[in-house]
Amino acid sequence: MRNIKFIGIIPARYASTRFPGKPLADMNGKTMIERVYEQVKNTVDAVYVATDDERIKTAVTAFGGKVVMTSPNHKSGTDRCYEAYLKAGSDCDIIINIQGDEPFIHPSQIETLKTCFDDVNTEIATLVKPFEAEGDFESTLFNPNSPKVVLNKKNEAMYFSRSVIPYLRGKEYTQWLHYHTYYKHIGLYAYRANVLKEITQLPQSPLELAESLEQLRWLENGYRIKVGITHQETIGIDTPEDMQKALDFLKTQK
Repeated sequence: MRNIKFIGIIPARYASTRFPGKPLADMNGKTMIERVYEQVKNTVDAVYVATDDERIKTAVTAFGGKVVMTSPNHKSGTDRCYEAYLKAGSDCDIIINIQGDEPFIHPSQIETLKTCFDDVNTEIATLVKPFEAEGDFESTLFNPNSPKVVLNKKNEAMYFSRSVIPYLRGKEYTQWLHYHTYYKHIGLYAYRANVLKEITQLPQSPLELAESLEQLRWLENGYRIKVGITHQETIGIDTPEDMQKALDFLKTQK
């Protein structure tokens, strides 16, 4: 059997309600999109930024990165990812959808995701991180912007939710993290090429519309999502305030 080849696609949009121009935001002399690119470029066989904006294309080209122009009409990063894969003309077997606003993504997280495909039955893969037992449950476990995941014994996702799942009956909710391992979803996906093609053609599903979580569409349609477990923390940047926190974190890395 030939070796599996992986391509990384980093969707990047200029327009953002909360943080316009986010991919080009300066992070100590480098744009955020460049920092993401550098973190992952040595973990895959090829990596491309997928964008619909000429300013992002110019910036990526300037630091020597590869970029693919995609339609401005995509409703999700998954759709943009598939168009970029087609336009890149890649012969890679697995496409990894890498968040463009995660400049501290760790190479080991990409490697963990890749090992999910050691199982020939894996169709889609993603990552989770256990919530810390000593964490602030109000800002972590009960945060609807931090989706939770329930796994089966095969390390496959059973369900994703913005609510806390499972509910621990008979336990004080402030102590739930001490009695059960809860998993936080890390928004990093990998798909076999034929599966990515199929899921981009699926209509939105009831559970997806209810929770505003695209991955529920895949589960509702019978796809299995293999889950890798990481203990590395990442910092997603959605707002200028998040960027300031990221810059403060960057100072500690020197």
